[in-house]
Amino acid sequence: MTTEPGLRERKKQERADAIVDAAQSLVLDRGLDAVTVEEIADVAGISARTFFNYFDTKDDAVLGQTALRLGEDFVLAFVEGGPTGSFWGDVERLVLELVGRVGDPGRVHRAFGLMHSEPRLLARHVVWIEGHRGRITELFAARAATAPLPAAADLCSLTTFTALRAAGERWESTGRSGSLADHLHDVVAELAALGRA
Repeated sequence: MTTEPGLRERKKQERADAIVDAAQSLVLDRGLDAVTVEEIADVAGISARTFFNYFDTKDDAVLGQTALRLGEDFVLAFVEGGPTGSFWGDVERLVLELVGRVGDPGRVHRAFGLMHSEPRLLARHVVWIEGHRGRITELFAARAATAPLPAAADLCSLTTFTALRAAGERWESTGRSGSLADHLHDVVAELAALGRA
């Protein structure tokens, strides 16, 4: 359901990717505290001022954490009770939309590895997820006005991130075979079965 980005958006994404690659490479080589924003910007071929147009902090750049932008068409369809018309089918599509915005699996894998070695990065990642969980809760609350939810909006949001995390853990446990999305359908089916139990 993700739409093809325009040239400007692709260029912006390429620059963000270059920043993440530079940040991860430097931190893997020297450690988080030994790397500065200025060094990351220099390796990425940008100014330090430009760096802050893309990331709020050095930690966010290392993790590749940017603002979560869901496609407008998807948001409209979701709020109206779609895109499939089934709650669990729509949760699966929402997670796919989120995964489609996450980025390159190699960068994601490096970010997870760095989180294990740098506890501060894990804490930053939790804060980032909680911020986005609020946005997804708002999305479910908007949907509740047109389509009934099986639970409160905050619980639906938590379920969405649980599905995302479980699919990610399964992807990691299989040696990152295929894509994270390949594991999602089974995870969502199990969550739905759990709800019926």
